[in-house]
Amino acid sequence: MPKTGVCTRGGKVGRLFRFARPAAHPLCTGQLLIVAVLLLMLPGLVRAQANSASIASQSGNSLPNAPSPNLSGASQPTASERLTVRNLAGTFLHDQAAIWTSPVRIRSSNMPGLVTLFLATSLAIATDHQTMSTVVSHDSTFNHQNVDASNVLTGGFIGVPALLFLKGEFSHSSGARETGFLAGEAMADSMVVDEVLKFSTMRERPDLDGAKGKFFETSSATDSSFPSSHSMVAWSSAAVLASESDSPLIKFGAYTLATGVSLTRVLGQQHFPSDVLVGSAFAWMIGRYVYHKRHQARCVLAAGGIFFWGGVNGSLLS
Repeated sequence: MPKTGVCTRGGKVGRLFRFARPAAHPLCTGQLLIVAVLLLMLPGLVRAQANSASIASQSGNSLPNAPSPNLSGASQPTASERLTVRNLAGTFLHDQAAIWTSPVRIRSSNMPGLVTLFLATSLAIATDHQTMSTVVSHDSTFNHQNVDASNVLTGGFIGVPALLFLKGEFSHSSGARETGFLAGEAMADSMVVDEVLKFSTMRERPDLDGAKGKFFETSSATDSSFPSSHSMVAWSSAAVLASESDSPLIKFGAYTLATGVSLTRVLGQQHFPSDVLVGSAFAWMIGRYVYHKRHQARCVLAAGGIFFWGGVNGSLLS
């Protein structure tokens, strides 16, 4: 007999779920097509990152040598390139165009990473049902604790950029302002991609139909499981925070906490492993693209600064 209980999904209580015995769950043609189409988007973003970094490097090499760093001699962004709210709409549309047309920029050098991610996602989808049915705990208290943890961590990835932006505005710290601005831009870009993919795939949540995770179920159109929104927010924000920092501690902390978000979404029975894998990969790509395309300030986050809450001895360099 299947078991019935109550789960929490993003704070919404009272949805019933059923847990059935694990059954074979082979990849169908539709699922493979989803993986292939979605992963085609990634290499273009990688190439865009590399091109942006190369251009920045060439531009830096053309500057004359100086006895000490002189930021005032660096080329200044044009009016349309400045990080202002006024330019945000145009920049956002440019980001979306680059994201959705990235498959046309695929190169042979992208293939190893693309194939690896394709295989990993295919394996995750093939084993999603088994994982959620027999590996991940169904204890409601455990699930709720992980859901709460994922919400808190995700809130941090939203709140930290907001605090950095405000700090930059009031203290005239270009580094803090840029970090907050670009992290917010990356999260907004990720959310558009997230919603389009959710509506396109219409995947059932793990708490429905014995965690079969079926795609193209119209009943799941407004609450699709694929990909994970929490993972998209966390990894896009983490990518910018880590890229803005020269500190290994900051980079490690950002990606560790983002991994924590993805893991707790699975342990909370809110998403399948493939949901968080694809969400994390897409969001990281988007965050890196935004940083390389829009990075202007010559400053970094300092270890012990505002990113690690309570680091009163730290500071943001500008």
